[in-house]
Amino acid sequence: MTDIITVNRDRLWRSLMDLAEIGAYDDERTGLRGVNRLALTDADAAGRRLVISWMEQAGLTVRIDKMGNIYGRRDGADPEARPVLTGSHIDSVATAGAFDGCLGVLGGIEVLRTLNERGITTRRPIEVAVFTEEEGVRFGTDMLGSAVAANRLTLDYAHALTDRDGATLGAELARTGFVGLAGERLDPPHAYVECHIEQGPVLAQAGVEIGVVTGVQGISWQEIIIHGRAAHAGTTPTELRADAGLAAAQIIVHLRAMVDSGSYDDLRATVGYLAVHPDLTNIVPARAELTVDLRNPDDTHMARAEQDLAAFLRTLEENGLSISTRRMAKTAYVPFDDTVQKVIARAADDHGLAHISLLSGAGHDAQEIAVLCPTAMIFVRGEYDGISHNPREYSTPEACAHGIDVLATTLLRLADQN
Repeated sequence: MTDIITVNRDRLWRSLMDLAEIGAYDDERTGLRGVNRLALTDADAAGRRLVISWMEQAGLTVRIDKMGNIYGRRDGADPEARPVLTGSHIDSVATAGAFDGCLGVLGGIEVLRTLNERGITTRRPIEVAVFTEEEGVRFGTDMLGSAVAANRLTLDYAHALTDRDGATLGAELARTGFVGLAGERLDPPHAYVECHIEQGPVLAQAGVEIGVVTGVQGISWQEIIIHGRAAHAGTTPTELRADAGLAAAQIIVHLRAMVDSGSYDDLRATVGYLAVHPDLTNIVPARAELTVDLRNPDDTHMARAEQDLAAFLRTLEENGLSISTRRMAKTAYVPFDDTVQKVIARAADDHGLAHISLLSGAGHDAQEIAVLCPTAMIFVRGEYDGISHNPREYSTPEACAHGIDVLATTLLRLADQN
């Protein structure tokens, strides 16, 4: 029996395209078909039900935990052996493509379909996971389902999180029917491997198909609320204003200056959400709300960047403003397991696919599961500079198949380990 496995690439592609129809919309800016499937919306629930049906058709035993995480299990010859786990997420941002997260979930199912068709029994069980609210855009904390599964966050904390309309995650789990009976804590698997689109240009620039991911850089999310004073735009002298909108702009400019200074290693800073109130043309803003996303591969530099931003916020309060901050999410740099990386690299070699090692700039469920078991990731090359979180997000059918071929061979080899 060979342990070099190739999957049915046409079936894999059909699965990706079929799931992309759930939550699909026509994007006016790009003229392309996009995906809007925020966590625990009706669209996400429909996508979950479709994925569960595919798991069941593949003969998997499906369980759902109290966090709404979904696991499909294919038994192995040794029922007592710890399983090999793969998976990702199917929730999206509001302006997504068809591949982010979905490739890892549907690719995992495709691997198990292939093992069934070839009559291959592994020593260890293999499970495919669908984690809840990986993106964090609806309830404000990314990698949420996997963080609860890995015991970094509590179930009560997660269930109490609210979206911008005040709906709690716990209530939305109940409304959509995904409060499962299984316990939310995941027993440590034997290993975890996640296949994901790169979401960047590195693989394309290097001219290779496969990335062996060495780890995930640190991520810090916080919400900043600036309280100023509303005033008439025409009658209030500039020196008498407490302009919350101006302060928000100063924060954005200061963050860019921090990045450009080079003083914080490879710091990246993004203000992805900004709103001013009362949001009227002729009123000085009384309040501004913004989010700050900081990323850094060095935890020491990340901590210093956070401290320096906090000091800058204090200087803004000297101008008659008050500022409050709320931590939304914080994860440290996570290195991945060398041994699992070597299994992935050998699988890529055996499939004749060129590969490089690289660090992930984006957060992934793998960084949470890494605390439980040996973990690593496979990156798949994207087109258009690897753009993601955008309807232009695209990996070719061949690139997707190559990534899942490597995943299949990797999972088979790990599942036959003692």
